[in-house]
Amino acid sequence: MNHTIRSGVVVAWACALSASAGAQTVEQMWAERCASCHGDKAEGKSAPTLLTKEKRDLSLVRPFFEAILNGREGLKDHAFGQGEKALTDKQAYALAARIREMQEAARFDGGEYLKPKDGVYHSQRHDFKVDKVIKDGLNTPWAIEFLPDGRMLITNKTGRLVVAQGERLTKVEGTPSVIDDGQGGLMDAALHPDYEKNGWVYLSYQHGEPKKRGMTKIVRGRIKAEGDALTWADEQTIYEARPEHYLPAGGVHFGSRIAFQKHGDGKWCVFFTHGERGRMEMAQDVTRPNGKVHRLYDDGGIPADNPFIDNPKAYPSIWSFGHRNPQGLTFDLDGNLWDTEHGPRGGDELNRVEKGRNYGWPLVSFGINYDGTAFRNPWPELNARNVSDKNIAMPTHIWLPSIAACGLDVSTGGEFPEWKGDLLAGGLAGMTLHRVRIRDGKVIETEEVLKNIGRVRDVRVAPDGAVYLVINQPDIVVRLVNTSSK
Repeated sequence: MNHTIRSGVVVAWACALSASAGAQTVEQMWAERCASCHGDKAEGKSAPTLLTKEKRDLSLVRPFFEAILNGREGLKDHAFGQGEKALTDKQAYALAARIREMQEAARFDGGEYLKPKDGVYHSQRHDFKVDKVIKDGLNTPWAIEFLPDGRMLITNKTGRLVVAQGERLTKVEGTPSVIDDGQGGLMDAALHPDYEKNGWVYLSYQHGEPKKRGMTKIVRGRIKAEGDALTWADEQTIYEARPEHYLPAGGVHFGSRIAFQKHGDGKWCVFFTHGERGRMEMAQDVTRPNGKVHRLYDDGGIPADNPFIDNPKAYPSIWSFGHRNPQGLTFDLDGNLWDTEHGPRGGDELNRVEKGRNYGWPLVSFGINYDGTAFRNPWPELNARNVSDKNIAMPTHIWLPSIAACGLDVSTGGEFPEWKGDLLAGGLAGMTLHRVRIRDGKVIETEEVLKNIGRVRDVRVAPDGAVYLVINQPDIVVRLVNTSSK
């Protein structure tokens, strides 16, 4: 394979940024073309309401899009893709996305989400309560990891790494110098699968010169104990970007989740996500690390079967490309790799991540621009820009509107046996935890398990199957405790 930056991507990216200035927002399009019949908030006037439960299913997003663009039987004047003031396909999709925003707002305002009764949540398959495990002493906690003796390792975005025993927090001294700026700082932590033999702890963080924006870096080290003191030691660099790629960029989209899987040769591989750093054109360019899932041996070596190993200009660590900002990464119980990643305004994705695949950003997206202007039609075969690359891997599931997907793990059963094998995905802006059941590559069940709990930064399943969440605002760690009848 000899992938470089795809033809037209830079031009398309530049046009997308400039075109939004002066373009109609989705709110303006709705007011001009839809509100007279459907109401200001889709509550219905001469046309029926669009807010009922049966109209909220995600499978209806494309039918909404097609009805807006082409009309439907008995509503020929509804074909807004025709005529003097025709909508483009991406504008029609933006209106479909706006319908989903209004539907979710109505659901939330109507209190249609799981709430506790006497402190107990009665979810679809389990009853549970939420216990606060750590209430104080954290500063924008980002990730937790469980040590074999039951203690927790917790990263704080500020750069502070602590070990928690109960509510007692002990700082690990001598950890890497971290740039705490924007969305970057000290981020994920993961134990090597053979930790009890080798003691390796892996960290991801924003690395660079002080007071300058940096890039995601992966290191490993060991935590040495002397009395009550803990010290970071034996540090080794596993991955860092090439010096020339520390380009000026906004303080956004670092990715940074870590996961492990054994290679066919018996060695362990470390997978990690790298956001596109706000430079979406780089997600399609394999000569840049941005917007990728990477795979290395656990010591930083390059597996010979990585997909771009034969391209001398590519980052040989790249496993997949076309990602935006993946902040969830885990292997399911069958060994499949999954990520969750942020869309822009809407269109967060759950992807099965496979070798060498292109996940589409920014060529296709289920989101719209943050300013409310149209961004993309997400279906390549219907896209007016003739995006028809058959290698684009479409998401297995989307969240529309966005939940700001962050944190992902798989339930191993144990404490929650009826959730075994299900993916558990957190959301920052959505302040939510979602359960997703997949069989034969298709979503067969979804459930919003928690809502309005705080910004869910990380989701980790403990060795006993208990589910722990890292929450921001407030900065706490909580545990879901099964209260179902045995």
